[in-house]
Amino acid sequence: MAATMHAFANGAELARNLADKVAASLSAAIDERGAATFAVSGGSTPKRFFQELSARDLNWAKVTITLVDERFVPADNPRSNHLLVAENLLQNKAKEANFLPLYQAAASVEDAAKLATKATETIGNPFDVAILGMGGDGHTASFFPDGSNLNAALDPKTPRGIITMEAEGAGEPRLTFTFSSLQDAKLLVLHIEGESKKDVLAKAEGAGDEAEMPIRAILRRAASPVEIYWAP
Repeated sequence: MAATMHAFANGAELARNLADKVAASLSAAIDERGAATFAVSGGSTPKRFFQELSARDLNWAKVTITLVDERFVPADNPRSNHLLVAENLLQNKAKEANFLPLYQAAASVEDAAKLATKATETIGNPFDVAILGMGGDGHTASFFPDGSNLNAALDPKTPRGIITMEAEGAGEPRLTFTFSSLQDAKLLVLHIEGESKKDVLAKAEGAGDEAEMPIRAILRRAASPVEIYWAP
């Protein structure tokens, strides 16, 4: 499925436009079936977009937000995506949204993945909106090059749900939705900023192995068109 590039003059303009697009998609889902589902990514890139979206006027009480992926750390850990979302998105009008974390206080990351899979089954599928990011190594979600469960995570036959991932570039063990869980979101966005990320994207769009640059799996095989939002 082809990707569409939406380029903006700066990060603030991107944040406004992406917030408009996501708010419209979530509102349409609520109008259609009385609920909306939304998977978001961590990192520093989405902060301004989260803040912009949090002030948008929609029926947030009907929106369930979850994470594309998470580190195996508690919610109060400064490196947790949960904390990033709580401080930047679950504010203002968006305080009314329902949030489903991936981290579970379990003995092992494997146990946490099973609990998170069960907890997120209630969301239903596909997601109305999924926002992905991309690292300089071509990872997206917690699909890291050389990741411990990368082949299973990218395999379309692997069921929807949460899988564990460990990799040199990942720091802590990770919990991540599988490719099959994310690739058919009704609105599938790749949000990247900076010239270096644009260069990484250009490389990913070229020939090469998905294991080397896992973002290629999304760009090549996602059932939904990928909407790329980029600013310098």
